[in-house]
Amino acid sequence: MQHEAPSQTSHRQGQTTGVELRALLVGVEIYREHSPWSAADSLDELARLADTAGLVTVAQVSQKLSRPFPKHYIGPGKVQEIRDLRDSLNYDVVVFDDELTGSQTRNLEEDLQARVIDRTQLILDIFAQHAATREGRLQVELAQHQYLLPRLRGQWGHLSRQTAASVGGGAIGVRGPGETQLETDRRLVGRRIAFLKAQLEEVRAHRERYRERRRQTGIPVVSLVGYTNAGKSTLLNALSGAAVKAENQLFATLDPTTRQVQLPGSRTILLTDTVGFIQRLPTSLVASFRATLEEIAEADLLLHVVDITHPNAEEQSETVLETLADLNLDETPVLTVLNKIDQLEGVTHEENRHLPEAMHLSPDHIPVSAELGWGLTTLKARIEAALAGQMTDLQVVLPYSRSDLVAQWRQYGTLEQEEYTADGVRLSGKLPIQLLSQYTAYRPLPAKMVGV
Repeated sequence: MQHEAPSQTSHRQGQTTGVELRALLVGVEIYREHSPWSAADSLDELARLADTAGLVTVAQVSQKLSRPFPKHYIGPGKVQEIRDLRDSLNYDVVVFDDELTGSQTRNLEEDLQARVIDRTQLILDIFAQHAATREGRLQVELAQHQYLLPRLRGQWGHLSRQTAASVGGGAIGVRGPGETQLETDRRLVGRRIAFLKAQLEEVRAHRERYRERRRQTGIPVVSLVGYTNAGKSTLLNALSGAAVKAENQLFATLDPTTRQVQLPGSRTILLTDTVGFIQRLPTSLVASFRATLEEIAEADLLLHVVDITHPNAEEQSETVLETLADLNLDETPVLTVLNKIDQLEGVTHEENRHLPEAMHLSPDHIPVSAELGWGLTTLKARIEAALAGQMTDLQVVLPYSRSDLVAQWRQYGTLEQEEYTADGVRLSGKLPIQLLSQYTAYRPLPAKMVGV
């Protein structure tokens, strides 16, 4: 017999406007389950997700269990408690801070007489709201259908044919395929999944062609990674002068954005912003966003952006590193960027070079304020130093007819000497290894071989 510990219920009255749905949040802490996140912190994050999705949280309910109950996930006493709260809280939807099975969802909805969704559905709905490009909409719809497929019941009817452009959301019951589940059967959903995969494979192939051209230029790629809302888009804007959408909202960025950034030594890099991570990132999303995540895999350097002011900064950082390891990306060099230091008490100096030592941090931690531009000069210098190992020392004499190679060196390498002689332009400095073959024919002969 399972142990059902005394529960805790907290109330947070939302400010309702219009017809916003009122949500009651449910979290479960499993005994002996090793997680850096406490149940309370995870529920607070779920509240932020709910707010991002347009829900108004009216209460949070938690329970400790030795293991989930097969029928309702939570214990029967907790089911009764939530049902009894219906009259006083007048909630519209119950949101679980974990992934439920199809039968658990149906059982809960029958007993609670309310809409029930889980964490995965909530995240899918947020992604659907924020998908702005064709690729993003395809990825979200694929994830939605992959989530839906194992939850279909044989007696459900047929799904009316949908187009990729029709997806505008889905989990909460007002957008996407979620509201048409009763009209869905496995055959039609399976066909739709196959179609979406084929469309995304075309996107992946296009991205691969682009990446191959990029590799040939020798431009290093630096990818921003981090927990959602850590400030990656703001940092991209600050370093590149771009105007990428940056909001104080979870998953504001879904589609990868790449901009050029010039480093102190005049070397140019490509800086890519990617989708933020989150604890228990749904596997269907990871699979659907394969083409997007490949941008991280192609990076020469990762900037792990951490919101140093967040109370769960350590847990968020650990979640990101675990996700990178799951994606087999833990071998890529990483610099950790501690963002939002302007919000720390007593921090006023722009560069704050001594902050890592004061916080007992390693040299690979760079404190910045992307919002105010603090520490960006130091960050660029650290990026340049980290990429230096991918450069080679070179000295050449280029004929004046190869001004294109001179311009390429200026843009992607670092010039230590540039001299115009009777024989041509003498250049010395460092050049990306990928570009070396284009200059090999113009290397000056060693002194001992001259005149042989």
